Amino acid sequence: MKLVELTNAGRTPELPLSITLDKDNDLVIENLLRTLPNQRYVAKANWQAKIVLAKLFVGSKANKHYQRELKGVNLLAQQQINTPKLFAHQITEEGGYLLFEYLENSQTLDQQWQLFINQPLLNEQQKKVLQQALAAIAQLHLKGLWQQDLHLDNLLEQSGILYWIDGDGISVEKAGQALSINKVIANLAVFFAQLPPQLDDFLQEFVEFYQTQNITISLSVADLQQAIIKVRKWRVDNILKKIRRDCTLFSVKNTANGFYGVVRTEEEILAPLLAEPDYYIDQGRFIKGFGTTNVADIIINGKHILLKRYNIKNFKHKLSRCWRPTRGWHSWQESFRLMMLGIPTAKPLALLEERHCWMRGRAWLVTEYLEGPDLLTHLKPYENSRPPEAELVALDNLFVSLIKHRISHGDLKGTNLFWVNNQWTLIDLDAVKQHKCIHSFKRAYAKDRTRFLRNWPKDSSLYRLFDERLPKI
Repeated sequence: MKLVELTNAGRTPELPLSITLDKDNDLVIENLLRTLPNQRYVAKANWQAKIVLAKLFVGSKANKHYQRELKGVNLLAQQQINTPKLFAHQITEEGGYLLFEYLENSQTLDQQWQLFINQPLLNEQQKKVLQQALAAIAQLHLKGLWQQDLHLDNLLEQSGILYWIDGDGISVEKAGQALSINKVIANLAVFFAQLPPQLDDFLQEFVEFYQTQNITISLSVADLQQAIIKVRKWRVDNILKKIRRDCTLFSVKNTANGFYGVVRTEEEILAPLLAEPDYYIDQGRFIKGFGTTNVADIIINGKHILLKRYNIKNFKHKLSRCWRPTRGWHSWQESFRLMMLGIPTAKPLALLEERHCWMRGRAWLVTEYLEGPDLLTHLKPYENSRPPEAELVALDNLFVSLIKHRISHGDLKGTNLFWVNNQWTLIDLDAVKQHKCIHSFKRAYAKDRTRFLRNWPKDSSLYRLFDERLPKI
């Protein structure tokens, strides 16, 4: 295949795939690592008897992306900042390519972070990962550079050495001179906004560590916190746009006759279920089912999931629902909002909606299955005693997060909170709302608090404990 033919190869061309780069060179793609159909392909490949990381650019934006990547890689190399060696590169009318050294037995810092993701924040392993990242970021800033899309996946570790990858996002202020404080704050805000918001409590500690690596400026924690809030809001808005369209993260078909959305990495596993959701909900283990909702848990291709169908009871119900977003869509959307804000919830995997000329009918929502007890079950042994402090603190943290982001749940009964990975996790997000007005949030929060306390009799020790402990606003 010629490089230009990749333009029509789609997201999953058949592998291995041989690409003719020029009359003397072929590239054999063994494994696709990232694809943006008709634009960019990143692959592990064989070239001149070497394993390389290949970045291939095709389509109308090929030259733009090629030049940005090459410029970033050259900036890193010129400032003697570790980055994989560039073996070859070229741009023609057919497209462009850059071939890098492939770092075997390496891990991104994000891969290292994920190893400890379910452990309490902030443990020593997590702290080590973040300190490694901040030291590398400071080195970049001291050279007048910054990474626009700064996250842990852009730092690769091999044998204790960190390498910057993704030259496309590398920008320069004044090469060789330390970055100005405004650029530093903006860049660090991008970095911290992608980490769990609970880490904001440790921001002072991280700023102090960063300053040991970059003594050219004096950082204000308050200024950095404000910048993080702005970036975090942008990230929430961005993900809520992405769940509506086909992109790297999501496979989406949005038409007048239906909506199909699935997290792309889960699509192959869930394919049989998405083709026949009613069959699987009938075959799964029944959890609950009544007029408007059926819920079952299912194991498909080795993955344990929860499938929820939102029903239409009758013609009158259909008329009242068809012009509004389905409850499934609302739960799908709010799941991503909560996750981006660091509020624990079951991971959303897929959503299907029936439509007729854009008028909505039934919906099916797929989420991960939570392996843990609900609130009432978990706290039952403590009806006449005090629950462990760690579990009380986790509940405090959940309510603090809800207040901080002005989010009401709408139905905080005990079966809608699960104890999973040492944190309280929210489910059943049909009525979740983020409030712009503080007054409407106060009213909604008061209802949430009252509903939560109704999980126990007023004269019980748990009711009194939580009534004293939960914040009032």
